[in-house]
Amino acid sequence: MSGAPDDKAGAIEDPAGAPENPAGASGGRPGGARLLLDLLRPRTSRGQLLGGLLCLVLGFAIVAQVRATQNDGVFATARQDELVGILSDLSQRSERLRADIRELEATKAGLERDAQGETALREARERATTYGLLAGTLPAEGPGIEVVIDDPRGAVRALNLLDALQELRDAGAEVIQIGDVRAGADTYFLDAPGGGVVADGRRLSAPYRFLAIGDAHTMTTALNIPGGVVRTLRGLGATVTITSSTRLAVSAIRSG
Repeated sequence: MSGAPDDKAGAIEDPAGAPENPAGASGGRPGGARLLLDLLRPRTSRGQLLGGLLCLVLGFAIVAQVRATQNDGVFATARQDELVGILSDLSQRSERLRADIRELEATKAGLERDAQGETALREARERATTYGLLAGTLPAEGPGIEVVIDDPRGAVRALNLLDALQELRDAGAEVIQIGDVRAGADTYFLDAPGGGVVADGRRLSAPYRFLAIGDAHTMTTALNIPGGVVRTLRGLGATVTITSSTRLAVSAIRSG
């Protein structure tokens, strides 16, 4: 019994006899090494990420500021005469650009005027051509019909030819020629002494030949209507031949 108390007392009085590594029996690391490893283990928090991002933005801002300062330093270190020369060069370039703009605008305006003038000239020429055709002062070509009236009995009178002219006009004929006479607004027919017909002062004789430019089908239909010109002429013993053509040439013109 005296041995047990002695062992207990020895354990209390002699700290050096206590086990140095209580965890050594279970195979664990020493407590100091574990604490050191815990301290060295990297730990990332939201605050650290935000701080890193701010540092990155600040770095870009510093680089940009340095570059801007370097560029400004070129002018800051330049002499007064150099700055005056740079300003003068910029002013000259600006003036040249303004002059180029004014020249281009003037060219554009000239082209627009030329285009308008060309359009007006073309329209004037077209109107002159139309009026010349209507007045009979210009030759003409186009689709139409040829009407030949043969009068073996000499029964065709000026009134019959006038009716044929009016029927062709009413059917849309644009240009008409009778024999070698160009029909106009004031064209007239008279019975000639001894036979034949006078048109605008020129004597015509059978066969009477009409050239009419316009819609061939419309004009042919108008001439052949019941009781119309063709029926009347045939009743007088005349022979009427109508021929359509895709291209007729009217060469006769009126002098005035």
